[in-house]
Amino acid sequence: MGTKGIEILGINAEELIAELNKALADEWLAYYQYWVGAKVIKGPMKEEAAAELIEHANDELRHADMLSSRILQLGGTPVLSPADWEKLSHCGYDAPEDPFVKKILEQNIKGEQCAIQVYNGILQMVKDKDPVTYNIVLQILTDEIEHEDDLQAVMEDIELLQRRD
Repeated sequence: MGTKGIEILGINAEELIAELNKALADEWLAYYQYWVGAKVIKGPMKEEAAAELIEHANDELRHADMLSSRILQLGGTPVLSPADWEKLSHCGYDAPEDPFVKKILEQNIKGEQCAIQVYNGILQMVKDKDPVTYNIVLQILTDEIEHEDDLQAVMEDIELLQRRD
C-alpha cells in the first residue's frame, strides 16, 4: 500500500493485519470444512446440502483472496503456513467425523455464527477509521449472514421431510 494510504488509516496497521490474518486462517479452515464435508456427507437431501456446501466453500476461498490482498496492501504478510491456521483461528475447525447431513449442517452453522461475530467485531474496529477494510469486511459479513440463513433453510427442509416420514 502506498504511504498515503497507510497514513490516512485511523487504526494501527499492525493490529489490523493481525486481526485480518486471524480471519484469513478462519477462511482457510472454513473452506476445507465445507469442501470435505461436501465429499463425505450422507443422509436425506445430501445432494442439495452438498451443493450448498460447495458453493459456500468457493465463497470462503474468495474471502481468503480478499483478505490476503488487503493484508498485502497494508504492508503485511498473509499467514504463510497451514500449520498456523488453527493457532490463529477464532472459529477453529470441526472435522466432519459424523457424515450425517444434519451433523455437518450443524457444524457449519456454528462456524458461520462464529464468523458473523468475528467480522462484526472487525467492522466495529475499522468503522470510520479504514473505509477500504470496512467495505471488504462488510462484503464478507454479508456473505456469512447469507450462508447461515442458507444452511438453516436446508436444515429446516430436512426436518420437515423427516416429520412427514
